[in-house]
Amino acid sequence: MKLGVCYYPEHWPEADWADDARRMKALGLELVRIGEFAWSRIEPSPGEYDWSWLDRAISTLNAEGLRIILCTPTATPPKWLVDQYPDIIPWDANGRLKKFGSRRHYCFSSPTYRRESARITEALARRFGDHPAVVMWQTDNEYGHHGTHESFSPDAARSFRLWLQCRYESINALNTAWGTVFWSQDYRSFDEVDPPNATVTEANPSHRLDYRRFSSDEICEFNREQVDILRRHSPGRQIAHNYIGDFTKLDHHAIGASLDVAAWDSYPIGLLSEGDDNEADKAHWLCYGHPDFAAFNHDVFRHCSPQWGVMEQQPGPVNWATHNAAPAPGMVRLWTWEAFAHGAAFVSYFRWRQVPFGQEQMHAALLTPDRQDARALVEIAQVAGELGAIGKLESTSTRVAIVLDYPSLWQHEIQPQGRAGSVLEMARTLYSCCRQLGLDVDVVPQGADFEPYGLVILPSVSILDAGMCERLRESGATVLATPLTGSRTGVGHIPMSLAPGPFSDLLPMQVGVFESLPPFAKPRVMAGGQLFDGSLWRESVKSTAEPVALFENGEPAWLRNGQVHYLACWPGELLLMYVLRQLCQEAKLEVREIGRDIRLRRAGNIQFAFNYGRDVIDLRFVGAPEADEDYLIGAREIGGAGVAAWRI
Repeated sequence: MKLGVCYYPEHWPEADWADDARRMKALGLELVRIGEFAWSRIEPSPGEYDWSWLDRAISTLNAEGLRIILCTPTATPPKWLVDQYPDIIPWDANGRLKKFGSRRHYCFSSPTYRRESARITEALARRFGDHPAVVMWQTDNEYGHHGTHESFSPDAARSFRLWLQCRYESINALNTAWGTVFWSQDYRSFDEVDPPNATVTEANPSHRLDYRRFSSDEICEFNREQVDILRRHSPGRQIAHNYIGDFTKLDHHAIGASLDVAAWDSYPIGLLSEGDDNEADKAHWLCYGHPDFAAFNHDVFRHCSPQWGVMEQQPGPVNWATHNAAPAPGMVRLWTWEAFAHGAAFVSYFRWRQVPFGQEQMHAALLTPDRQDARALVEIAQVAGELGAIGKLESTSTRVAIVLDYPSLWQHEIQPQGRAGSVLEMARTLYSCCRQLGLDVDVVPQGADFEPYGLVILPSVSILDAGMCERLRESGATVLATPLTGSRTGVGHIPMSLAPGPFSDLLPMQVGVFESLPPFAKPRVMAGGQLFDGSLWRESVKSTAEPVALFENGEPAWLRNGQVHYLACWPGELLLMYVLRQLCQEAKLEVREIGRDIRLRRAGNIQFAFNYGRDVIDLRFVGAPEADEDYLIGAREIGGAGVAAWRI
């Protein structure tokens, strides 16, 4: 477990570098990420490299024993490159070219940019690939951010046609797969197919789904090109990319297959402000972040590559959210320990020093612009001092899995049948309810091995792999599926057998009618002698399986076939908690009612507790030790933003 920081030596006088490095080392930091936005300083003019400043910066950091995460600078192509090759610029969905003056101003499908990105990556790798201080590489920065996951440029159109030809081989196969007979959309050749943008009304949903797949594959290939160069010239170093939290526009598992480390950038308070939580919850966690936001993303990304870490951890107010509150005292420490409890190899803070110019002037850092210590420094120093008390953390076999499938997310965004609710929101709600029951949770793809799990949850996984259903059967796990599961084929069509498609092999049923409901129309469900509210979605289901709960009109709301369960509406929180308690009992999973603000995470034989609330809480109710001396971190009574850890 290592601590790190993001540093931009090109932003500061060289006279400050040595003191910065000394202070980093004294704080307990070991890793320093540099270079992700430095192309214009590395190559100020075409083919004219200035390595001198970067040589000296790396040497200065190395002199203090700091290890370097060196980045390819391809997220910010310089002005001269844009002027020389204007075809690298992406086009938005309205057919307008983006402009220079920000970042991520390139198209993944541009052959010119692919060539230039490979060129600068190779130059950097040749220069520093065997440098003893460079222990890790980061490719690019935050793929897909600012809506750049898709481009609609002429290059993208040409690449899309080639991608389609490889996928379908014949234009007749494409016409059949997309159902182009609808609205007279038949194509005579792949050359006639354009990207699905700027249409009069919505474009063909299968066309759009394939464009999502294509765009994700383009990012995957772009990343792989850099990885191959780095492995060739810098063998033995780990390679990472830093993803964005709660960002589902690309397939992290596909990209992560070529990486050693799936890193992500954690901004819990900024993304709480930007999220869909209600105002009361936003007020309650204003300075803490939602207690399941960071943990959910930890559990997503730790299944994307052999290792994972946090490349950017929020240390104070950000500059980009709707509202930019400061973290409560203790939260930076809490977020750090929570990441380590979930298995992070490192946590790196963004950034070392707050910059007094440019677009991120109001983004807090570990130092203020005048080089004074910011509040987070005390908390980071505390974590550095506590690392020895914890020692190496072992992983723990988790018994609960939630399946997160990117094509299913895309399909629902493309054709949601209503304007409320999202599959990602459903997955996070299920995750949060499991965590409120004291459960550790994995978030896994469809291709996961389900044998280790006692409970597997499918949150509206609309595009189901028949092979996954068979693996679920063989696993012996208790299975819960929610509405829309199996409701589409791989090309986005309703199955001829109707929903839930392949899932009906596990639980014999058929969905006749699917409704999306407004907030004031709540389907009532009778379960266990209690009346509960549903919300958002309701299905009329025919089945020979056992009904566990009924709607008020007598139709099944909850079905089961042995250990396989299906909900025919999206449950309100009380109903969902009731269902999960019943399934945990069936799966012989221990449940601990831990409430709204406390969260638990087990790592080997160490139990962690995190307090996302303001009140002091006595941890004995979760089985914590009586005596304070039995705690590795913290004590029996845990205050707001507090952390405790003990051996079990």
